[in-house]
Amino acid sequence: MGRVTSSAKNRPTDNRLSVPGPSPESEAARRRDLRRHKAFATSLLVVATLVYLMCRWLEATGRDGAWTGYVRAASEAGMVGALADWFAVTALFRHPLRIPIPHTAIIKRKKDQVGHALSSFVGENFLNAALITEKLSQARIPERAADWVLDQGGAERTGAEACRLIDLVVNGVDPAEADQLLRTLVVDKVSEPTWGPPLGRGLEQLISEGRTEPLVDAVVVWLDDKARDSEDLIVRLLDERTPTWAPRFVRDLVGDKVYSEVVNFTADVRNNPEHEARHAIRRFIGQLAQDLQHDPTMIARVENLKADIMNSATVQALPGVLWESVRSTLTTMARDEDSVLRTKIVSWVSEFATRVRTEEQLRESLEKRLVGAAAYLAENYAGEVTGIIGETVERWDANEASDRIELMVGKDLQFIRVNGTVVGSLAGLAIYSVSELMFTVL
Repeated sequence: MGRVTSSAKNRPTDNRLSVPGPSPESEAARRRDLRRHKAFATSLLVVATLVYLMCRWLEATGRDGAWTGYVRAASEAGMVGALADWFAVTALFRHPLRIPIPHTAIIKRKKDQVGHALSSFVGENFLNAALITEKLSQARIPERAADWVLDQGGAERTGAEACRLIDLVVNGVDPAEADQLLRTLVVDKVSEPTWGPPLGRGLEQLISEGRTEPLVDAVVVWLDDKARDSEDLIVRLLDERTPTWAPRFVRDLVGDKVYSEVVNFTADVRNNPEHEARHAIRRFIGQLAQDLQHDPTMIARVENLKADIMNSATVQALPGVLWESVRSTLTTMARDEDSVLRTKIVSWVSEFATRVRTEEQLRESLEKRLVGAAAYLAENYAGEVTGIIGETVERWDANEASDRIELMVGKDLQFIRVNGTVVGSLAGLAIYSVSELMFTVL
């Protein structure tokens, strides 16, 4: 079997999360520093051990002097201090010498408890509703925000950032998704209901409110205008249908007579609001409103017309064309520093900031709402927010978490080993010196 690498051994399994860490370059630099500090602390232990062995050799061979006992005591105590602190530091992250001694590899074993304790600490001390309310009340956020907007170029900055956000949003949307969304919200919604009955009810409502009279007037005016411009057409049609043997002046006379009667009729309809033709148009509109609601044949015709309209290439392409038009317009305006969009945003922000600065009631209202919202969130959702910490730490791989924590604080912990060696040596020297002095005096 191949040797299992450290990275493979530490790789998260199941639903374990990878522990967040620094960039590869920064991590490599930290690992070099950690190795260097470990080597220095270990070298002091090695030096203390060699000095102790040398002193013991001198004593065993009878070559020792008055100074040998002092050096031996200092090196022996330094060795003990170094070993004790090495054990303490190592026990935080792993089993010393891979021996499963109780109460070692603390971080690996207590990772979940530490995560939940940290989440409780954050919730009690940072997401406390009373503390947040006090701090926000003292911060005078609305007033300071208004000062920033009006005195420090905040309005222009807000306009620029808002337009930048608009640019990112409209250009970050997939055109196919936008097309599908508009098709679902507009085209499909319009196509879904039966058109006839709603149109009939709407038309009936317009008739009852007298709003169809402009339509009647428009039809009458249009017919009158068309009649006045149709002299050549009427003469030509009658000429085509008059027997060829009829004299020319008879055909011209008939054509002029018919044209004159048509024009007189349409003019009379146009000028007389109670003309029978107008009533006929009104009856037609009223009957159309009833047929749209109750006549299956008319309803089917409208549905066929609806299908033709909604399935046409123009309507089917409308969502994509509409989104592209909106996207192009908003993008151009968002990227133009002098566009109406950016100018309006800056103007709105400046006007509101001016009101906040000058209207104490508005300022107090905003501050009250801000503090109230923060307190409400803290009281009702602090547990959910801080719970993320404990849940996330639970899902971390224990080996990787221990390795990352050691990488972050291990360099400082090596100074504990150094201090243990140095302080142990000094303590051993002091104890030996005091004991020598006491027994020499005695």
